[in-house]
Amino acid sequence: MTADSVFFDLGVSRETRERLIAYAALVRKWSPAINLVSKSDLEQVETRHIADSLQLADFLPNAPGTWADFGSGGGFPGIVVAILAAEQENGLDLHLVESDQRKAAFLRTAGRELDLSLTVHCTRVEQLAPLGAATISARALAPLTDLLSYAHRHLAPGGRCVFLKGQTYAAEIAEARRSWQFDVDARQSVTDPAARILLVSNLTHA
Repeated sequence: MTADSVFFDLGVSRETRERLIAYAALVRKWSPAINLVSKSDLEQVETRHIADSLQLADFLPNAPGTWADFGSGGGFPGIVVAILAAEQENGLDLHLVESDQRKAAFLRTAGRELDLSLTVHCTRVEQLAPLGAATISARALAPLTDLLSYAHRHLAPGGRCVFLKGQTYAAEIAEARRSWQFDVDARQSVTDPAARILLVSNLTHA
């Protein structure tokens, strides 16, 4: 199956498919030097990493707002969100947070070459000034308890979190409730039956 057919099946536009294909090529170009994805995953960039990130399309706001992606790494899901937002032209103020200088350089390059609107912060989430984000995302970054601690600092009132989680999601939710109060909607991932997309809202200290 070609990259183009993968994205066609996911229902994205021609312009977005072209950007996603160009992005996948950038990941493959840079990854051997800075380990954006594992060597074994290089042939699955579209079907595993990008397709997983594309599920966040459902959470893009209709109105302008700030979206913060923590631990952006190779751009999953941050760059994919930026590509989706470019098509919608909704004025999304997107911030990618990545402490590794080489990966932050990749994110800036990807943003420039794909003509995306985004800001890259090369720092740790804990050290960044509060962003007042309406939406915060993260994928494969940290346990849920830690993610909620990071998010609490950067969420705007009424803000929400969208976290892509693997098969340990239920145990992570139970553990996080020992420190935090929150509402959570766990939606099944289309790329992994055991994984979930956690939509977290009404976050406060327990």
